[in-house]
Amino acid sequence: MGQADDTTAQRLRLLQREFVQPGSRGPGDGRTATQVHAPAPLNIGIVDRIRAAVYEVETHTRASAPEAGRFTGEAERVYDWARQHTAHLEPERQAVREALIYRQGLEHAIAAGDTDVVTRHPCPGCGCWGMYWDRNEGEAFCVNRYCVDDAGLSRTWSLAHIAQQHVARLKSLKSQAT
Repeated sequence: MGQADDTTAQRLRLLQREFVQPGSRGPGDGRTATQVHAPAPLNIGIVDRIRAAVYEVETHTRASAPEAGRFTGEAERVYDWARQHTAHLEPERQAVREALIYRQGLEHAIAAGDTDVVTRHPCPGCGCWGMYWDRNEGEAFCVNRYCVDDAGLSRTWSLAHIAQQHVARLKSLKSQAT
């Protein structure tokens, strides 16, 4: 499970380094309004996303381990901090922590434009490897034509559900290997 933590920290680091600066706008159709104020020197949406991720991990960790105190380090180190302060918890609660960290890793990747992270997971409903990310709905969906809900629409899955399934699958594989 350490690999998921490393990957999540790397994705958060990528967001900080590459996506905080606002992107340049293309030429468009040549018609633009005159700017009255200068644009923000950084992408505030990404900064807010990073702060929210750190806050969520900190809040979750402090709820499980009140002695942990406040997190005061660099944002990408919050996952190591959480793991360190919750290592004494029972395996079920550690799995919840890992699912939270893994879900955030998926969110960081999607925010950076890598929606292929969803295709690397089997559908929780049918088990096929035909999942895609729906940016409009903010959920993954299965393209298997037999994997539908009661209304006949493709089944959709939240990143939290995919992360829980992933952590459970890793735990199962680890227990079978020993």
